[in-house]
Amino acid sequence: MSITDWPEDERPREKLLKHGADSLSHAELLAIFLRTGLPGKSAVDLARDLLEEFGGLVGLLSAHEIEFCKAKGLGKAKFAQLQAVLELSRRYLFDEIAGRDVLTSPEATRQYLKARLRAYPHEVFACLFLDNRHRVIEYRELFRGTIDGASVHPREVVREAMRWNAAAVIFAHNHPSGVAEPSQADLRITQRLREALDLVDVRVLDHIVVGEGGGTSFAERGLL
Repeated sequence: MSITDWPEDERPREKLLKHGADSLSHAELLAIFLRTGLPGKSAVDLARDLLEEFGGLVGLLSAHEIEFCKAKGLGKAKFAQLQAVLELSRRYLFDEIAGRDVLTSPEATRQYLKARLRAYPHEVFACLFLDNRHRVIEYRELFRGTIDGASVHPREVVREAMRWNAAAVIFAHNHPSGVAEPSQADLRITQRLREALDLVDVRVLDHIVVGEGGGTSFAERGLL
């Protein structure tokens, strides 16, 4: 049965307009994005199949283009559309923190860093550079590594901080394993970076480890 033959209250688009996007399941939201299904299969059925095939929403949204396009009902056009949607969401989250004191909106800052780093299959070390009122100047991904580590060079971090005339910085990196627990190596490099930046009067406000859930804050843990 086509979605157009469903009762109006059960159609994803109408349901969203009437009750809001948060009332929809992952499959229903994805069905609105897909717009059409396959012969004998509604867009919602196709969405459920895709979520199962990719192991959930994160797996689907972070899939490589080749893997994504192999799935029935998808292709390059859908991949491009999805990447545009993801980038719009990241830019929206950046606009939420840009020009504001990040210490007054720690959850927004964490959500932005999570959106930027969570999907990478390898470790990425990034910095939010801030002015003397703790407002975001720039976000930069400085180092990329393997599935279980990335080499971080304090000299390069200091150089970037000076480039952006930063007064403070927040570090962030992802754990592809999904476990957001800081390692001993994370603690050591954070201390080295803090000591290097102290020499040029740049404060380290936090280090966020991104994994499953909300991520782990060094500042909240008392690790800085």
